[in-house]
Amino acid sequence: MQAQYVHPDDIRSQFSQAMSAMYRAEVPQYGALLELVADGNAEVLAQNAGLQALLERRGETGRLNIEYHGAIRLGTAAELSGMRRVFAVMGMQPVGYYDLSVAGVPVHATAFRPVDDAALKRNPFRIFTSLLRLELIEDAALRAEAEQILAARQIFTPGALALLDAHDLQGGLTAEQATQFVEQVLETFRWHQQATVSDAQYQHLHDAHRLIADVVSFRGPHINHLTPRTLDIDAVQAGMPLRGIVPKAVIEGPPRRACPILLRQTSFKALQETVLFTGDDGQAVPGHHTARFGEVEQRGAALTPKGRQRYDELLNAARTQVPATNTPAYMAALQQNFKDLPDDWNSMREQGLAYFRYSATPAGLAAQTTAAGSVSELLAQGLLQFDPILYEDFLPVSAAGIFQSNLGGPAGAAYATRSNRDQFAEALGQQPFDELALYASAELASLQQALSDLGLHQDAAALLQS
Repeated sequence: MQAQYVHPDDIRSQFSQAMSAMYRAEVPQYGALLELVADGNAEVLAQNAGLQALLERRGETGRLNIEYHGAIRLGTAAELSGMRRVFAVMGMQPVGYYDLSVAGVPVHATAFRPVDDAALKRNPFRIFTSLLRLELIEDAALRAEAEQILAARQIFTPGALALLDAHDLQGGLTAEQATQFVEQVLETFRWHQQATVSDAQYQHLHDAHRLIADVVSFRGPHINHLTPRTLDIDAVQAGMPLRGIVPKAVIEGPPRRACPILLRQTSFKALQETVLFTGDDGQAVPGHHTARFGEVEQRGAALTPKGRQRYDELLNAARTQVPATNTPAYMAALQQNFKDLPDDWNSMREQGLAYFRYSATPAGLAAQTTAAGSVSELLAQGLLQFDPILYEDFLPVSAAGIFQSNLGGPAGAAYATRSNRDQFAEALGQQPFDELALYASAELASLQQALSDLGLHQDAAALLQS
């Protein structure tokens, strides 16, 4: 990229900071949540020098207090394709495919995020982006009405569209254009009190599914939550009521572990907000809508396909034994079942359950050995060290659990029509990146670099397979 253009990482940082400031102004409880998380993280690090050292070694200390993910819900293929262009300006690519229809939520999704290590360390901002599956609306007349309403809206400002074209033509944005781009795109995510439908239309959409009403009834995909990263989600869950925040009943994801894995999430209840519907006489009719909430997450190690299969089996077993709404019994069942998953990093590495980043130790660099060996042998000799690779993505069951708890009402039954990745990719304009392939590539590259640093001419791929 030419020097006069702003780096995508910098545009992403500008945008994530602007988004957080906007949401804090719109949802004051989000500000209270940020303060709770920041206080908790500082306390955890003060009491755990080992964790502090691990975060420093992994290059995560700089990103911790600026790390957020958000979520939006789109209504059409054109909106998804346009959003792909917007996020590309910020260095964010679509990663993963998530089908939530199996959990009774009529959407499928991807996560836009940075994909390389350097960009993730600078700012790992992610947006979980759902696309409404209109074909899952059983009422044909309502489905046609929803399609008509969505077809009439344009979620991007003229200024944003012009800057997207300028970016594509120039190959980047100047500093002035980047500032304008952040301002213009932020309008797409802003909350608008005025609905685009009548009270009666809203109620019909709401009766079909609350999420359908949220997607169709407004002029754009207002950000429905922003999520800071905590180092101790159990402490945050316990601390929310002390700050006047009502948390959801169950922390989604795996149980508390010595070696955290994947993603644990909780949230505060969605706000009931006043909205203005369009009356028959053209006058505004006041009503209410419930959609926006605050969420917090704790991230752990990325699991391999083998580890993920084990995780899914253990989670499903707990959910089968006890309803997730029965909080104490469910959490006890979850904790008991997950005893079958090793809770130390070396066992997880030896069993191929998680991805790790390898590096040469100071002793290894000093030794400059020429004796080849297996990964385990090099580790035992103190020449190599390894750290878990952080999971940067999402879990469909957890996402559905968060959605349902904030949409209100009982969890919906799975839709008869299941995942349609090809349909989603066609709407997106490309196939999403395979998140597991990204983790595997990062692990392989780290080992190859570590071997090179040790002066060893071994094939990292062969070593990992042995």
